[in-house]
Amino acid sequence: MKVAADFDPTNQIAHELNLPEGSVRATIQLLGEGSTVPFIARYRKEMTGSLDEVQIRTIEERRAYLLEMETRRATILKSIEDQGKLTPELKNKIASCATKSALEDLYLPYKPKRRTRATIAREKGLEPLALLILQQPEHGDPTSEAANFINADKGVENLEDAFKGAKDIVAEIVAENAEIRKALRDVLKSDGQLCSKAVPDKLTGPTKFEQYYEFAEPVSTIPSHRFLAIRRGEREGVLRVNLDIEESKTIPFMTSTMGVQSHSPYSSLLQEAITDAYNRLLAPSLETDIRVDLKMSSDREAVDIFANNLRNLLLAAPLGSKSIVGIDPGLRTGCKCVALDATGKFVENMTIYLTKGTNAAAQARLEFGAFIQKHTPSVIAVGNGTGNRETETFVRTLLKEMQITNIPVVQVNEAGASVYSASEIARDEFPELDLTIRGAISIGRRLQDPLAELVKIEPKSIGVGQYQHDVHQPLLSRKLGEVVESCVNHVGVDLNTASAPLLSYVAGIGPSVAKKIVSHREAHGRFNSRSSLLDVAGLGPKAYEQAAGFLKVHGSSHPLDASTVHPERYPLVEQMAQDLKQPLDKLLGNSSLIRQIDIQKYITDAIGEPTLADIIKELQKPGRDPRATFDPPKFRDDVTTIGDLKEGMHFEGIVTNVTAFGAFVDIGVHQDGLVHISELADQFVKNPADVVKAGDKLKVRVIGIEIDRKRIALSARSDSAPSARQASGTSPEPTRSRAGRKGNKQAPPSKQRRNSSFSHNPFANLLTK
Repeated sequence: MKVAADFDPTNQIAHELNLPEGSVRATIQLLGEGSTVPFIARYRKEMTGSLDEVQIRTIEERRAYLLEMETRRATILKSIEDQGKLTPELKNKIASCATKSALEDLYLPYKPKRRTRATIAREKGLEPLALLILQQPEHGDPTSEAANFINADKGVENLEDAFKGAKDIVAEIVAENAEIRKALRDVLKSDGQLCSKAVPDKLTGPTKFEQYYEFAEPVSTIPSHRFLAIRRGEREGVLRVNLDIEESKTIPFMTSTMGVQSHSPYSSLLQEAITDAYNRLLAPSLETDIRVDLKMSSDREAVDIFANNLRNLLLAAPLGSKSIVGIDPGLRTGCKCVALDATGKFVENMTIYLTKGTNAAAQARLEFGAFIQKHTPSVIAVGNGTGNRETETFVRTLLKEMQITNIPVVQVNEAGASVYSASEIARDEFPELDLTIRGAISIGRRLQDPLAELVKIEPKSIGVGQYQHDVHQPLLSRKLGEVVESCVNHVGVDLNTASAPLLSYVAGIGPSVAKKIVSHREAHGRFNSRSSLLDVAGLGPKAYEQAAGFLKVHGSSHPLDASTVHPERYPLVEQMAQDLKQPLDKLLGNSSLIRQIDIQKYITDAIGEPTLADIIKELQKPGRDPRATFDPPKFRDDVTTIGDLKEGMHFEGIVTNVTAFGAFVDIGVHQDGLVHISELADQFVKNPADVVKAGDKLKVRVIGIEIDRKRIALSARSDSAPSARQASGTSPEPTRSRAGRKGNKQAPPSKQRRNSSFSHNPFANLLTK
């Protein structure tokens, strides 16, 4: 059923988000016209009141929810009306519902359902007896009344059958009472406890879920990562999970709401039906509802964490246009080496073996030395996979022997490189190359420009998330797609060098048009201007309007084509230059001239101060990359494996992932260590993302090592600060292996019941991702 034509959620959204109604209305209108979020946020500020991307996406999501809810409301009204049961009172209640759960509660008694015990009892003619129980008359004899319903032909053999069937009907009526469902749902959320116990048959050895063998935490406070951990333990059959609440907080309320009269001869029958309604119908149903709500909120939080990590990784500082030798380390299969020119173009590859005897190592020095002399790279990029430190040491030693001091060796996070190398994108780019060579190319290119290379990899394969395989996949895909789109358009794209995957994220383009742009470029040569984009088949005026400001053309005849000034504002900037009596190209980057521009002079109904301020800022530094300047990490040369670690050692590490319980840090030993939230700073930290982000350099010291389980506990607190971990009694959490990023560990809860047999082990109360 369609939504009513006059349905307009603008007022409600504006009220909920505390935004001006005009801004919300304009945003909804622009979205409805096909404008993209990046375009609206950057080039339509006057219309929206300068709403940012987050606010615009929130409006978009909330509008979709309300439209979906309104469609459902219309369907429910039609269904009840077709049954002839839609009263004015019920219609008003349905119309006033503010949430989907409230709407479904009202619809429940009228919703077509499978045959239930109550349905069968009604077929036996026991509904009048059930209604009598609900009415709670002060006088009468329940036994005599029930005797009137004994009918062997209908399956009511005796009084017990009559009472049982009638109570089944009453129980269903109680369980479908919207007021009771809402109240119990609220009390379960506020006072319920999520409990887990070990399944004894599964305890044949140590598991990742030991801290949850005897566990309880309030539904209202359990953090997302613990809920998702428990849910995974349940799914793997290690844990049995239930929602627990004191009976005193449920049954008495139901008794009062249903009007049980203690002096009525039918009171005990109603009380029994109420208890049955809760235990058999309500509790399982509401537990499912609440666990679904917990799952949804946990998913959203986990996805937000993933999105923040991904954004920081995508916006990492690029090395820029410099020639590179990229190395994908390998001890048994050899190190795959590739030479890339300053644009990232593949030039040549070779393989060297470092561990196949003295002769092989000597041969590797000769061959790789010649490779370096031939290609004279600006930087050598070494992937941080297995054998990375051995490879890095080999390269540094060789450079020293060759007396080369101006080529830095940089470790590069290679998470997802193997996924890219086997992808269709990689096969299209390098059909003649082995996938191991493609992986080395990806490692080198992601140092040149992380954003341009990482967009070729499915975001959840990059390895910066928390429980990304457990969360709702459509939600994850949509959110991560939004992040990539936001980052690409924030940085901008060189129209003449960008790959199809990178172009596909530009506002208004998409995968299909991106491929057409690349094909047109290959067939006709480089684009000489932004306007020549309109020559691409399938790219019309609307797509051009959305995309043009984010696509840069260097060397164009129009100097603004390399800036973020939108072509629709070229006449405005040209007028500014004319008013200053200067050529346009002399205005760009000339601070003294730009300071002479009086923006008030150029304000119109369509162009206000926000747009003018953006233009002036861009004229100051046209085409500037907004990302930070590249600064390579520095790992200790004397520590290359987890076996070299000792407690108390200090390192400068790189934050590779931030979760709800801490941050994972690469210190150059192939295993990321964990800085638990309690060890992130000398002061209290509520949210790790408030202190660190993926890609940050962080000074840490080792506070715990478990070599056999490849776990490293780190602290970023000052040496003189007392350990918050020791003070709170919580344990450090272990590392995750960089191979596949499959080792996130969960922080032990501050208030929980734990099996005391594990409490002596500092690593016992930890959960693998």
